[in-house]
Amino acid sequence: MIHAAFLGYPDVYSWLHDWLPIIFMGLLVVGVFALMRFMPRTRPSQIKPDAAPSIGWAEIAGADEAKEELREVVDYLRDAKRFRELGAKVPKGILLHGPPGTGKTLLAKAVAHESGATFFSQSAASFVEMFVGVGAARIRRLFKAARKKAPAIVFIDELDAVGGHRGHDVSGERDQTLNQLLVELDGFTTSRKDVVVIAASNLLEKLDPALLRPGRFDRQIFVSPPDVVGRERILHVHSRNKPLGADVDLKLLARQTSGLTGADLANICNEAAIFAGRRGGDQVEMADFDHGLERVVAGMQSRRALTDHEKRVVAYHEGGHALCGELLPSVDRVHRISIVPRGRALGYTLNLPEEDRYLKTREELIDFMTMLLGGRAAEQLVFGSITTGGDSAAEATRRVRDEEVSHLADAAFRSALALIDAHRAHLDALATTLLENEVLEREDIERVMGDVPPAAPRRMGELSVVATALNPARPPGRES
Repeated sequence: MIHAAFLGYPDVYSWLHDWLPIIFMGLLVVGVFALMRFMPRTRPSQIKPDAAPSIGWAEIAGADEAKEELREVVDYLRDAKRFRELGAKVPKGILLHGPPGTGKTLLAKAVAHESGATFFSQSAASFVEMFVGVGAARIRRLFKAARKKAPAIVFIDELDAVGGHRGHDVSGERDQTLNQLLVELDGFTTSRKDVVVIAASNLLEKLDPALLRPGRFDRQIFVSPPDVVGRERILHVHSRNKPLGADVDLKLLARQTSGLTGADLANICNEAAIFAGRRGGDQVEMADFDHGLERVVAGMQSRRALTDHEKRVVAYHEGGHALCGELLPSVDRVHRISIVPRGRALGYTLNLPEEDRYLKTREELIDFMTMLLGGRAAEQLVFGSITTGGDSAAEATRRVRDEEVSHLADAAFRSALALIDAHRAHLDALATTLLENEVLEREDIERVMGDVPPAAPRRMGELSVVATALNPARPPGRES
């Protein structure tokens, strides 16, 4: 077979053998440059004070300590010259940390609004890309834009996305981005006069120690869930644009929502308004707020149909929780019992405190564990076995069942069995009334338990929901 010459080569196959790898590498380089050229770029979003949402101190409640700390920054940005004449310097960085939903982002926006400073907001996750150096360039661009608009506030949300401990990043992009952020915080290469960095994080323990030292984030402000007074103020803020019925008692609702955050309370108010609209009312009544609270802490009502036997098991299970809660001295009062399926739960018992408490004794914890196991003890006593449905209490106790503390769980279970066995008539009455009505309120529980004297003065704690779940590994709402 005769092959014709091709471009100075004996044949085309010889030419392809020499040049095909070079052509491939050239196309690869062109493709990489094209990808870099057309890759989407996230620029820092600038929010001018006159265009920003009008979120001032009046719109933020339940975070008085954090507001007082941030007022100093507001005063400095309003009159920086007066402070500089006294030799004072504005804090370079302020780190807001705490549980999700406590208002960290709102506080940063309020500082920008009250001070009149230009507000730059950026999520830390938007700094991290697959190509090394892209995140660092975005950091430089963000601070360059902020310096041009000084006085300015740079807000970095979810700082832990880029500020985690260094040395664990395979690509090196996150570490390089963090290094650039540290340089900008120091202001070594450029002046950062009148530019304040505010960051928010839910995971303070995961942040790199270099971020937390003085000179970078000078102040670390813990934004905690609000106390009862703060919760009442938050409820007033989120319900002031809603027509409230005469029976609405926000002070009572605040007392019933211990441990919930501002975001939870805002959700309750919104759910209450939705319930009012669905029933065709022209005002939001207290029953609507009760429905909203139930929706937030227990989940959406399910259409799951239970057999008569399953309903009976759930009724006795929840009755066991409620009975132990009524008999034990240090467990919060039972506010509601329900065997209406919600979310992943087949039923739940809602315990509400009468005051906020931050310390618990060993006896209180054991009593609480006994109440958690009361549902399983009732099943064991009435039906002779424990169902596979379990409850959120089972998961809570299983996490601590090891050789050192298993005797505490066993003792609590035996105590629950003894309590329920000694008051079997009240358990039967609770279960029977639950099967008839599906939901028992505080007044119904008091009618059933009216002749049982209190064992001791009660010491209240924090809101809890014990739910009989389909899968105890992931109970709905707030778990205990």
